[in-house]
Amino acid sequence: MPTSSTAARAAALVVSLSVLLAAGCSDSGDKGKGKDPASGTTSTASPGKGLTSQKLRWQECPPPSEAEGGGPAPSPLPGGTSWECSFMDAPLDWSDPGGDTIELALIRARAADQANRIGSLIFNFGGPGGSGVATLPAAAQDYTALRARYDLVSFDPRGVGRSVAVECEDNAQLDEFYAQDATPDDAAEEKAFTRNLKDYASACEKNSGSELPHVGTVNAARDMDLMRQVLGDGKLYYFGISYGTELGGVYAHLYPKNVGRAVFDAVVDPTQNSEQSSLGQARGFQLALDNFARDCVARGGECLLPGTSVQEVEAGIQDLLQRLDAKPLPTGTDRPLTQTQALNGIAQALYSKEFWELLEQGLDEADGGDGALLLALSDAMNGRSENGHYSNMGAAFSAISCVDTKDRYSLEQTRAKLPEFRKASPVFGDYLGWGLMGCTEWPVPGTWNTPDVSAPGAPPVLVIGNTGDPATPYAGARAMAKELGEGVGVELTYRGQGHGAYNGGSVCVQRAVDSYLLNGKVPAPGTVCE
Repeated sequence: MPTSSTAARAAALVVSLSVLLAAGCSDSGDKGKGKDPASGTTSTASPGKGLTSQKLRWQECPPPSEAEGGGPAPSPLPGGTSWECSFMDAPLDWSDPGGDTIELALIRARAADQANRIGSLIFNFGGPGGSGVATLPAAAQDYTALRARYDLVSFDPRGVGRSVAVECEDNAQLDEFYAQDATPDDAAEEKAFTRNLKDYASACEKNSGSELPHVGTVNAARDMDLMRQVLGDGKLYYFGISYGTELGGVYAHLYPKNVGRAVFDAVVDPTQNSEQSSLGQARGFQLALDNFARDCVARGGECLLPGTSVQEVEAGIQDLLQRLDAKPLPTGTDRPLTQTQALNGIAQALYSKEFWELLEQGLDEADGGDGALLLALSDAMNGRSENGHYSNMGAAFSAISCVDTKDRYSLEQTRAKLPEFRKASPVFGDYLGWGLMGCTEWPVPGTWNTPDVSAPGAPPVLVIGNTGDPATPYAGARAMAKELGEGVGVELTYRGQGHGAYNGGSVCVQRAVDSYLLNGKVPAPGTVCE
């Protein structure tokens, strides 16, 4: 049983990790170069004048909704600047821009130097499915330099948080769904796994069926251009992280002439389909785990985990996972730690080197029979709060990913691909391989195999790759820069660990980004930061 201090730390961890950026695991399809990726035509829908001329009513921000993750209302920034919230009307169906509308939730903090204000800097923090309204205030201290001349703005994309949130299963059902055996070993476990996926998709269709066709990335990109106009900006100033880089790339393709200055950090590879992307993540998380184990070995007796080599440390982790497959661990609650939740928890901690210490402690405690910390890490990954309520992050992730990608894998196809996934990662291979079936039962067809992000005529876009990024491997940055086009994608490399670069502690990266966004100075292509 966990001690009271361990249980308290586990509960606090759920809160502290709620702002950690989600994985950029968007699936990708036919590129349709030069065409609207949704319709196959060269046109982009335009909203009516009533929508572009709407006036936003900025008011004091309420506490985040349950769908956004809950918690207290955002506190004023240092110096007293308050957060303001509003809603923007947008077409439900962009193929009928004069038809029914939906409300999209926005948040902003005004620029500190209004006299030299450049405009609004719009953030998307990833997912897909992350609430920008909840995340921006929690992460704002990292962007203080940028608020000097920009209003910091973010939003809940359609289907997320307070923007017509997709709903699937309830809290009790989700507890069971996330605890299931997601790496089946025999026919009976395969049957249970596929039944759970079908039940989940059916619940999404039952509770949000009319919204599901309209929540994809193309529509979110069109929403951002409407947002740009409503905010009064002639150009879009944008900071996209993880999946936010894919959203930014699709925007640049649709509206190259409307791009102002844009930063893509923790870059999704736009040339990869869902299988290639998942394989890349398997390799990426394995690399991050190798680096974690290497750090443990280098510290010798200070490390809590057994083993004098990377192989021995990871063998101990694999042994723990095998034991969990047979018997879940107590956590001091009515929810034991399963193998799937432990895998989730390990992956969540590998997003940031800052959490390696907690991962080490969680693995050590689990080896001793206490699964509380790993369960807390897993809960953070799945958007579960202390009170047992889930945000709609997981539902939105499924809805957006599955309306984007055309890929639908059968049980037989998935089984055939498992050996390659296991080769890519002995620890995460099975889990990510079986994850290929996430859209198999989805009730709405997909849009593409890979998104078109070509943006001829756009100004330079700063594309940042982190060599140690587990969720969006480093090669994705080079691929994005190439696909954006010559003279558009400008690649910057960060030799570091964790998901993303700007918040990774590199003064070099921060100076390059700040100089570009604030002063328009584009770094030399191929710049490398430590």
